[in-house]
Amino acid sequence: MHVAETAVEPTQLAFRRPWAAAIDRAIGVVVEPLAALLVVAEIVILSAGVFTRYVLGNPLVWSDELATMVFLWLAMLGSVVAYRRGEHISLSALVRRASPRTRQILEAIASVVTSIFVIELMPATVKFFNQEKIDLTPALSIPRSYEVLAIIICLVLILVLALLRISEQDPKIVAGVVGTAVLVSAAAWFGRDAFHVLGNFNLVLFFVVLVGACVAIGVPIAFSFGLGTLSYLAIVTTVPLSTVSGRMQEGVSNLVLLAVPLFIFLGLLMETAGIAQRLVGALASLVGHLRGGLSIVLVGAMYLVSGISGSKIADMAAVAPVLFPDMERRGQKRTSMIALLATSGAMAETIPPSLVLIIIGSVTGVSIQAMFTAGLLPAFVLSILLVAVALYDAKRENATLSKRASMRTIGWAFFIALPGLVLPLVIRYFVVAGIATATEVSVVGIIYTLLVGVLVYRALDWRTLYPTLLETVSLAGAILLIIATATAMGWALTQSGFAQQLADILGHAPGGKAGIMLLSIIMFIFLGSVLEGIPAMVLFGPLLFPVAKAAGINEVHYAIVVVLAMGVGLFSPPVGIGFFAASAIGKANPERVVKPMVPYLIALLIGLLIVAYVPWISLGFLPKTAGQ
Repeated sequence: MHVAETAVEPTQLAFRRPWAAAIDRAIGVVVEPLAALLVVAEIVILSAGVFTRYVLGNPLVWSDELATMVFLWLAMLGSVVAYRRGEHISLSALVRRASPRTRQILEAIASVVTSIFVIELMPATVKFFNQEKIDLTPALSIPRSYEVLAIIICLVLILVLALLRISEQDPKIVAGVVGTAVLVSAAAWFGRDAFHVLGNFNLVLFFVVLVGACVAIGVPIAFSFGLGTLSYLAIVTTVPLSTVSGRMQEGVSNLVLLAVPLFIFLGLLMETAGIAQRLVGALASLVGHLRGGLSIVLVGAMYLVSGISGSKIADMAAVAPVLFPDMERRGQKRTSMIALLATSGAMAETIPPSLVLIIIGSVTGVSIQAMFTAGLLPAFVLSILLVAVALYDAKRENATLSKRASMRTIGWAFFIALPGLVLPLVIRYFVVAGIATATEVSVVGIIYTLLVGVLVYRALDWRTLYPTLLETVSLAGAILLIIATATAMGWALTQSGFAQQLADILGHAPGGKAGIMLLSIIMFIFLGSVLEGIPAMVLFGPLLFPVAKAAGINEVHYAIVVVLAMGVGLFSPPVGIGFFAASAIGKANPERVVKPMVPYLIALLIGLLIVAYVPWISLGFLPKTAGQ
């Protein structure tokens, strides 16, 4: 996720050949500092926009335009950084279980598929670049082709990196994979007349079979989406492939999405500034003495930290190392702790500033501010159910008790944690008061966190900022490239008539509104488990939200329900990416975590149904106009 709520490829490739290592290193030396600098530039641009508009009363008319252009470059260079570091979002379950020989074959296929996608898209993107030279931005009069140039550079660098990876593989394996790819591609191209008679069955072949096979064998989701879309358009339709480049540009040109890298950066800063640890410490001083009290702290910490960072992987990575050692010393099983950690991540998906909520707003037009308000109580309902199961588990495991903290200790712990407790209120105030947008408020949080880390806690090591910026651009690049290719894929599905067919199926679900809601829950649990929240929402949000609205379901309520449903899928075994991330963070075999997950997943499903069929839980605190 939902940053990203992510699973990543195993590791950055260590090149054996000196020339390959030198080229890889040269790309990193140039691209990584530039991408990190672009994050800083965005912070400066947005800060200047807020300051001149709110303080000076003289807004910079060009700030949003410049921020959007810089953002597209940030997204593309970030995707290169992610590919170089092996951090693109992928489904790696099959690769992990494969034998060493099979893993080599799958990794070779992934690199070849990536290369084919780039080679297919490159000529179309160059054509689109030439078309955009005459289109100027309104305020700065900069040719739009400069934005397309970012996509071209991204494609060139990823192709170079993919070819370097291929060069490290067994030549026999590479020859077999490339030969098979050439034969399949040639057969599809010369036999394209046969595809035309298949009608809409082509959607199954290209968007289910081809994309699904690529995702299953570990090809990063972004490239799987891109290959399926390009192949469908090239073989089945007469649509120019430059349309894909245009849709990719459009997909990451929404300024709302700039909140993705900035909130990721904010979440990482919270860890280095010491805010997350002090929030956990305050909660532990209050209820840590109870049997299972640290389980309450874990759920509460995920609730509070999620309300600031927006990245569930970052949340879990911040909370688990602080609590797990003490929980184990009290006799709680590590597998149960990981099960609670994973389901707490699913519960926290609707807590602002959730990246998924931001992306829903960008692709569907639903008010982000309304969703930020609506997501708090549903997450609280689910957290209460998780706490109930956790307390029962702790009692069954006979977890030991610890000494109750004195009121003085509790008071001091909360006083120390006060800057972190205030941060969500500061963020919300700036949005509600109209001082900053949902994107700009991330900059407010970043500046606040820097000041707290430097002046209050004095825990911020400036040497960690550059690695933090690199981690930000890598995760953001992986997420945003998915959004780019998923936007193109969603457009292709819409043009094929699939959108209308899907809308008809959902619109004619038995049981009216209740049936549509139940079918949506089932659908998004499945999508969340096999894809990931962000690509699933970019693909299907624009298709399904109008159907729900036409059936009389409030869009804000529907958004909260489907995000929770995706969270359940994302953190559920056997294929949920978040589930594997939680297992990795907790350092346990995922197979051993499945059984302890069952009661927690049941609690989540019960809570999800309660939220779905009691709309007041989502809408009760919204203004009447938003809740109608």
